[in-house]
Amino acid sequence: MRLIADLHIHSRYSRACSQQMEVSTLAKWARIKGVDLLGTGDFTHPLHFQELKAKLETTDGGLLRLKGERQGPYFIPTVEVNNIYHQAGRLRKIHTLIVVPSLEGAERINQRLRTRGNLSADGRPTFTFSARDLVKLVLDVSPDALLIPAHAWTPWFSLFGSKSGFDSLEECFEEESANIHAIETGLSSDPAMNWRLSALDRITLISNSDAHSPRKIAREANVFNCQPAYKDIVESLKSHDPQKFLFTIEFFPAEGKYHYDGHRKCGVRWSPAETKRRKGLCPICGKAVTIGVMHRVDDLADREEGYVPPRAIPAKHLVPLEEILADALGARPGTKTVDKEYERLTALLGPELPILLDVEEEELRKSCPPRVCEGILKVRREEVEVEAGYDGVYGRISFSPANRALRFHSSPNRPEPL
Repeated sequence: MRLIADLHIHSRYSRACSQQMEVSTLAKWARIKGVDLLGTGDFTHPLHFQELKAKLETTDGGLLRLKGERQGPYFIPTVEVNNIYHQAGRLRKIHTLIVVPSLEGAERINQRLRTRGNLSADGRPTFTFSARDLVKLVLDVSPDALLIPAHAWTPWFSLFGSKSGFDSLEECFEEESANIHAIETGLSSDPAMNWRLSALDRITLISNSDAHSPRKIAREANVFNCQPAYKDIVESLKSHDPQKFLFTIEFFPAEGKYHYDGHRKCGVRWSPAETKRRKGLCPICGKAVTIGVMHRVDDLADREEGYVPPRAIPAKHLVPLEEILADALGARPGTKTVDKEYERLTALLGPELPILLDVEEEELRKSCPPRVCEGILKVRREEVEVEAGYDGVYGRISFSPANRALRFHSSPNRPEPL
């Protein structure tokens, strides 16, 4: 069966997160979005963990669901943790997603981590030991757990980040590198960008929303062909088999808020070539610009753009339905105009992701205003224009040629300046 999974979200106990990020509301939004499996997020936080135990029950496949429910959405215990430490003379800041097979396993991990940091301070706890030691600790307690470097390319708090990361898996995780089977590409990169690094050929590339509010779940996700069981999901994730891992759902990476280089305070946004030409210094304040994901990939890549490795898992780039509606209706996301049309379409056609991926063109034309229909079809054909994001500022998607800054080409899945 097709199973859409978003493994990386947060709870209301993480900083800057909506108070609606609790499992009952998340289950409702998973149905609206068409998500079959959600990470619980933040299982290390004592209050959130109590809620998980009180509201969820274990299914035959080892996943979780709301008590009393016969169907999904399903949940899987997950948490993102923050390791800040010195290594090789530099301060490192790494976020790692941990996925475990049961709440019992999560509780054992919590017991170990409680002695190493304050789990109550934030849903994303911070530790001062290395990412390598995190892998050792978790797998010692729960050998079937997965540890996945989160948003691996963003400048801060990531494996390959320009500000505090590393140049390779081995540099970061040392002898534990063999236990890293996947990385999360993040909103500002996609699989095609990661295929340029031969060192990642053995690594499965996954995508998740890192949602801080229910509306943002599944803005990126993974689509498996498997049963809703922990062992089947892990096998699909590790297999590199396009029959089991069908595709990832991606942002157009230029829309991500760290795709290009730049300096938000001064409104400076540069391509990597422009940054190199300007020697990386902001022309307004003279400080170094933030080196973005595209630049960082270029620095580490040993292949040209367009290379596709054998058995590569494909990607489908989408734009959230409310953004398409906002563009078509001339309104902002979250306004009554957009919300009303969103509710009408999902009531009429079903969940959001099937609308974007599956509903036949004829049905779209019957049910949607013409500009909305054309927006959905343009996204499917990857015919959108993107003003690239930079230094914490999200990029902007447009379907109108008059507003274009970058055109996103479906092959090799990279934006190029016009």
